Amino acid sequence: MTHAKVDEDTEGRVLEEVERRSAELVDLIIELVGFDTTARGVDDPPREEAQLQELLEERLRKAGAETDLWEPSQRDVAGSRLTPEGLAFDGRPQLVARFPGVGGGRSLLFNGHIDVVSSEPRDRWTSDPDRAEVRDGNIYGRGTCDMKGGIASMVIAAEALASLGVRLRGDLLVCTVTDEESTGCGALAAVAHGVRADAGVVTEPSSLTAWVACRGAVIPTVTVPGRPGHAGMQQPAWREGGAVNAIEKAVVVMNALRELEDDWRTRRDLEHRYVPSADMVATSISAGEWMVSYPASCEVVYHVAYPPTQADIDGWGSVVMEEIAEAIRRTAAADPWLAEHPPTIRWSQEVPSAEVDDDSAIVQIVVEASGDAGRPSRPTGFHSWFDGATFTRFGSTPSIGFGPGDLGVAHTIDEYVPIRDVVDCSKALALSALRFCGVDPA
Repeated sequence: MTHAKVDEDTEGRVLEEVERRSAELVDLIIELVGFDTTARGVDDPPREEAQLQELLEERLRKAGAETDLWEPSQRDVAGSRLTPEGLAFDGRPQLVARFPGVGGGRSLLFNGHIDVVSSEPRDRWTSDPDRAEVRDGNIYGRGTCDMKGGIASMVIAAEALASLGVRLRGDLLVCTVTDEESTGCGALAAVAHGVRADAGVVTEPSSLTAWVACRGAVIPTVTVPGRPGHAGMQQPAWREGGAVNAIEKAVVVMNALRELEDDWRTRRDLEHRYVPSADMVATSISAGEWMVSYPASCEVVYHVAYPPTQADIDGWGSVVMEEIAEAIRRTAAADPWLAEHPPTIRWSQEVPSAEVDDDSAIVQIVVEASGDAGRPSRPTGFHSWFDGATFTRFGSTPSIGFGPGDLGVAHTIDEYVPIRDVVDCSKALALSALRFCGVDPA
């Protein structure tokens, strides 16, 4: 059976309770936005992550949850492809709150990340990005959409169920983590801590559709060598000791990678039903030592996103990585300078692709629950990556994305989330918990 049978009276009372808490839901989002949880670099000091997590821990504990607020150790995430060297969690705790079931049902995880991207350029915002403001039925502020609106929705859903005394058969877990915007290591630390369930919902801004697939990503840095020389002097051939422009040679490599990307887009065997084939975006380029010198090297950093159809059996991008390396080798072999002075590739952080079957219980239940909450939904995919992949791949918790707001306004100036979205999301989450975990009628 896909979902447990729940009487209509119980579901009706839950929907009414969430609607009754609409103003409280808005207030919670505004309060969460007020905490500075801007995404960090490895060496950045803590901001106000602990204060936000302590607020949620106290709320959920008062609602009846068994709470665990902890700072992971470096060992918890060491050795992962997600983890940059030197990453620590001092001052950045993770939180899991468990509403224990009475037994005989499936467990469900609600998850969200508390970090947000920078608000810069702040002077272009209509209102203070760190003081959420309600205008025209929307809540404006940094993180309202991505994803403090989603966090508030899942917290209110859990609190509504608890306040009504609903006896879920399976456990309901509410987990909030750091570091999604920078590394993905917050969710990784949660998995290492033992946070897992029979299924999960990550309340990212999916426009209330169900993300059942996401792409992984690798970050290659391609360094192309040149030979320095005076830019104002006519140079002899390079075999005679003349200068070689590393930027021009980098263009040769970049064109080869563009051709590889074009090939990916035309291959039917790489097509995925919900997300596009792999693509490469040059995100950084640096070269040159002096304004009148030929550059000695050129470094190009790429972000390469790939779907599950282009991943290896574990979801990682080893297939894509080898194709990139081969394209560079082949191009270098055809260029006399590059053949003798081959480019190098350095691979940094990686996140895996993931997907959950359309016919799985969690997908069907969430899509149906959203419709019953007044917001018809459907399975879709996320073109980038989110923490659901971590719980799916490493935590044995098949997890989908489902949350309020349009991802198109995330990370932008005047970011916002519609109030109706967060209320309807909270309703759908509450119904999903009833139907997935089951309800004890006693």
